[in-house]
Amino acid sequence: MNLHLSLLDWIALSVLGGCWWGFPWYASWRGRWRPGLLELMNAHRREWMRQVVSREMRMVDTSILASLGNSATFFSSTTILILGGLLAMLTTSEEILAAIGKLPLAVRTTSQVWEIKVLLLVMIFTYAFFTFTWSLRQFNFVAILVGATGARGSDGTQDDLAKRAGRILEHAGESFSKGLRAYYFSLAALTWFVHPGLLIAASFGVVAVLAWLEFHSDTSRSLR
Repeated sequence: MNLHLSLLDWIALSVLGGCWWGFPWYASWRGRWRPGLLELMNAHRREWMRQVVSREMRMVDTSILASLGNSATFFSSTTILILGGLLAMLTTSEEILAAIGKLPLAVRTTSQVWEIKVLLLVMIFTYAFFTFTWSLRQFNFVAILVGATGARGSDGTQDDLAKRAGRILEHAGESFSKGLRAYYFSLAALTWFVHPGLLIAASFGVVAVLAWLEFHSDTSRSLR
C-alpha cells in the first residue's frame, strides 16, 4: 500500500516514535544514579499509604484522591473534545491545506497525506484517552483500598493493604504521566503539518524539555 510519504516523512515518524518510547527507558536508566520526578514522587506515594493506616480519620486522604481523580477526569474529557475536533478536520482538508500552504517552510502535500497526519494525532489522543481513564480507574481502586484498610493493630491485613494501595497509586501516577507525555508529543506531531524536518526538531525538543523537568527542574531539586 502506497501512503505517498517521502523518505523524510518516514524518518520524522521514526524519530517521533523513538523519542516517545525511548524517553521512559532513558529516564529509568538515568534514575539509577539520579532519581527523577516520577521515582521521587513514588516514594512519597508509598509513604502516604503507610501513613493512612495510622490515621483514624481519613477525610483528607479521600479528598486528595478525589482531587487526583478529578485531574484525570478533566484530561479524559478534554481529550474526547480534541478527538471530535480532529475528526471534523478530516472533512475540511482543502481549506486547511490552503491555509497551511501559506506558512513559511510549509511543504505541499496531498489530501491523502493530510489525512494520514490527522490520523496520527487521532491515534496519539486515543492513546492519551485510554491512559487517563485507566489512571482514573486506578485512583478509584486506591480509594476503595483506603476504605477497606482498618486502623493499625485491628488485624494483620492493614499493612498489606497499605502496600497494595501504594503500588496501585504508583501505577496510577505513571499512567497519568504517560497521558501527559502523549500531550507533549502531540505538540511535536503538529509541526509535521508544516514540514517533516520540524517534526524531527520538535521531537528532540520535547525530549529535552521532559528530561529537564524530570531531573533538573526546581521541583525535582526540592524533592531530592
